Amino acid sequence: MKARPTSISQSQARRIALAAQGFLDPPHTPPTMRTFQRTLDRTGVLQVDSVNVLQRAHYMPLYSRMGPYDVDLLRRAAEERPRRVVEYWAHVQAFMPVELWPHLQFRMDHYRARRGKWAVLDDDPALEASLLAEIREVGAATARDLDDGLPRAKDQWGWNWSRTRQVLDYLFSVGDLAIAGRTSQFEVLYDLPERVIPAAVLALPTPTPAEAHLELVRRAARAHGVATVRCLQDYYRMHVDQVRPAVATLVESGELLPVTIEGWKRPAYLHCDARVPRRVGARALLSPFDPVVWERERAERLFDFHYRIEIYTPAHKRVHGYYVLPFLLGEHIVARVDLKADRRTRTLVVKGAYAEPAAPPETAEELTAELSVLAGWLGLDTVVVEPRGDLAARLV
Repeated sequence: MKARPTSISQSQARRIALAAQGFLDPPHTPPTMRTFQRTLDRTGVLQVDSVNVLQRAHYMPLYSRMGPYDVDLLRRAAEERPRRVVEYWAHVQAFMPVELWPHLQFRMDHYRARRGKWAVLDDDPALEASLLAEIREVGAATARDLDDGLPRAKDQWGWNWSRTRQVLDYLFSVGDLAIAGRTSQFEVLYDLPERVIPAAVLALPTPTPAEAHLELVRRAARAHGVATVRCLQDYYRMHVDQVRPAVATLVESGELLPVTIEGWKRPAYLHCDARVPRRVGARALLSPFDPVVWERERAERLFDFHYRIEIYTPAHKRVHGYYVLPFLLGEHIVARVDLKADRRTRTLVVKGAYAEPAAPPETAEELTAELSVLAGWLGLDTVVVEPRGDLAARLV
């Protein structure tokens, strides 16, 4: 049996992480449901976000790993039998494998005890019972369908939620409702869990909190390949007190192997099945919500890449732009581009393009090629590069 390392270089850690996330998987042309399932098995979760300046966040990690694919694959996986994924508060709001539903019961119980995810929701048993009864009778419905019709006011960064919407979100958070799908306007369709979650999954025994924590940390470790406790904690947004005992159990069983990583101060853990490839030949644009970069300290340690999303930063204070995607080439992040899909003119607009300090000479050529592929996948006819950033003039 080949001995596993106790110390790995930063480059090895990068390659392990990228392999674990699926960047070594052979392509399928065109990608199929089998490709989708393989990719989901790698990432574990697909963060959901409503920003649609380029493409909604949950579609992008699949594209980055599978290449151009039919987005209906994700809709089918989420809305048709056999359901493969379901939305829940996993990392944040995210698609997750449907079999994880029982393992998030501890989180549902926590939200029930504190009456909500963030702000405490006042008790309203009559409205809760009324909404559940109406959904039971009419089937999947949006908050708008069930609302009392009162006008809503736009304030700051979002829509003020009606009382109905607040209670529906609470019922979803505690597992009394599930998300059956979304409308073309991205509105959530709520339904009873027994009409969304497969019966075989609902019939499973509910894990104890400790068992659930162990399974989530196990999946996070597999998805990362190599990780610190902080990395593992962030993947499913767990508390460190939930993660440390699980890590200790997995180390004792040999599933996780303690290692040190060059330049990292924190102890790390290598998954026993992690691949340590000699090279990674990736070329991909990564969403700001991609698991490779969503934990910013990890991205900085792995790639020497300082990254902050600037969507909520006032325009005059943004450094790189509104919706900036890292560009992965090989095992390195070599550039970042601020992108917008102008659907009216069928144009992919490069609002800014910036090379990283160690970007290789072929960066512009490879990024140009990748932008062309992305535009085609999005149904856009042309790519227009605005003159902002040191890399912009070299994109053709």
